[in-house]
Amino acid sequence: MQTRLARLYQKGDLRIETDTVPAPGPGEVLLQMAAAGICGSDLHYYQDGGFGPIRVREPIIPGHEASGIVSQAGEGVDLEAGTLVAVNPSQPCGHCEYCSKGLPIHCLEMRFMGSAMRLPHEQGMFREWLVVPARQCFEAGAATTAAEAACSEPLAVCLHAALRAGHIEGKRVLVTGAGPIGCLMVAVARHHGAAEIVVTDLAGAALERAEAMGASRTVNVSEGPAALAEFEAGKGYFDIVFECSAAAPAIRSAIAAIRPRGTIVQVGVTGEIPMPLNAIVGKELHIHGTQRFHEEFAIAVALIASRSIDVKPIIRHSLPLEEANAAFILAGDRTVACKVQLTF
Repeated sequence: MQTRLARLYQKGDLRIETDTVPAPGPGEVLLQMAAAGICGSDLHYYQDGGFGPIRVREPIIPGHEASGIVSQAGEGVDLEAGTLVAVNPSQPCGHCEYCSKGLPIHCLEMRFMGSAMRLPHEQGMFREWLVVPARQCFEAGAATTAAEAACSEPLAVCLHAALRAGHIEGKRVLVTGAGPIGCLMVAVARHHGAAEIVVTDLAGAALERAEAMGASRTVNVSEGPAALAEFEAGKGYFDIVFECSAAAPAIRSAIAAIRPRGTIVQVGVTGEIPMPLNAIVGKELHIHGTQRFHEEFAIAVALIASRSIDVKPIIRHSLPLEEANAAFILAGDRTVACKVQLTF
């Protein structure tokens, strides 16, 4: 059996090719892929050849936010043909030091689909047909569309970030950066009962989407450094910040606008940037990193299926696989795009 796929060779060199698909073995399923989102890391691979120390060093099939329809089930699998599933791209080993301590996110042998972190690279899901272990497939629910199911992965990222923040109910929350993750972070903060959610960005279109996801107020920081001045008075206003931009000015503004002993959850990723350590020390801030997810993936699928969180406002464009290059270019234009998905 053959499948078409999108394979990235180096920065800007994304090719539509054909490859062979094996039959599903015991515990595996053959999926006819339905929708797959272009993530920020995919975009970094395409635009820059990687991010930080993670570089594309060999051809890689990107894509780790996807849904598919069960076509064939291997021995011991009870998923029925025709079932729409969200695919969890995370594959911890289950037996290393961190897995045995209940920290599979930090698995020493982690395999994460579409990631260039390890050699050989882990191949991703930008392809028409895919065989995966059935344990990575989560039924999406009868009312869920393929596009919505493909948002389970980024929503899981935000659910884990919320866990890192601690108690959110009744708190004043700032979200910096209104891309797909920032917008989903708004929805998660709203779901957890935040009293107020303020969102910042440089693009008006992005802020409009944040409002659709439940923001109490949006601030366009392109208007100048005084845009957040009202929140900096009296040592700060916000209890929690979800920093989703990975931009140094946004991080400095967040530190200025958060209250003493507040919590900053760093969601966005970049290379090295300067940090105002004096303010961090002076305010006794809690700064938490967050990455990926584990049990949150199943929760994300359930929240989408139950309509407890509506992901539709972030889904802006769907392009067929053969237009993958155009989709990546579109995804890089924040004035018009939010979550761009490939369809199969």
